[in-house]
Amino acid sequence: MSLLTQLRYNLAQFSTNEQKIAHHLLSDPFSVLSLSSQKLANQCEVSQSSIVKFTQKLGCRGFTEFKVKMSEEIGREHAIVQGNTTLHNLISVKDSLQEVAQKIAEEKSAAILQTTNNINTDEFKQVVQWLDIAGKVQIAGIGGSALVAKDLSYKLMKIGIPTLNEFDSHVQITIANTLQPKDVFLAFSYSGQRKDILFAAETAKKRGAYVVAITSLAHSLLRDMADCVLTTLAEEGDMRSSSISSRTAQHTIADLLFLSLVQQRDVQAAIQIRDMKGAVDDLSR
Repeated sequence: MSLLTQLRYNLAQFSTNEQKIAHHLLSDPFSVLSLSSQKLANQCEVSQSSIVKFTQKLGCRGFTEFKVKMSEEIGREHAIVQGNTTLHNLISVKDSLQEVAQKIAEEKSAAILQTTNNINTDEFKQVVQWLDIAGKVQIAGIGGSALVAKDLSYKLMKIGIPTLNEFDSHVQITIANTLQPKDVFLAFSYSGQRKDILFAAETAKKRGAYVVAITSLAHSLLRDMADCVLTTLAEEGDMRSSSISSRTAQHTIADLLFLSLVQQRDVQAAIQIRDMKGAVDDLSR
């Protein structure tokens, strides 16, 4: 994940001094390239050691490496904007087919690696356990997230887990109102701020169901409300034609949940998948 993306996502979780530094960097990222750590500290009204520790928190060995990485990021973004029309993240209208293919591959690969490297194992296992014993599982999403929700719903039904999934937000709320304790409401929402999803999640929580959020690192109402959070990481710039990388990250979590449940159910899952395949094959006979 880029430095600027980390700053935006984690702003609410930073300490007071860290927020001072982050706000300064986000307001004028170019300025840091010509500053020493001491000068940046003076401008942010923090100590020099706070600057160094903050850069280390962002994954750099120190301030010097931080400046190098920041310079590379700014350079990449500037190269795309300069004289080009941006179509999606770092993809421009002047890119060749091979360049577009390479950039998409890098973007999607980064989303998968960042998401899998950030998994909270304890929370993930807890969600798998809840899904395994749930009476009903409602899987909800809006827009691009709805496609991932539908895909996971189909997969869980293959192994005998009863799922409910609807695109219509009003129907999602109606379904949430039928949930009971030990049922699961699983929401895909990269922003964690969609009103439709929040209302359905709140309804499910009032009914006593477990609420699971599959969302970004950004502080959000859905993240606060959820009993468990599975974090998705993706580079989504201000200019994007579709939620490509965020949807890739969501699919990664969905596939991990499905395969973990297949492992947990073992022989039972294998039998159900075989029987399902046999039933579908009967259509072609």
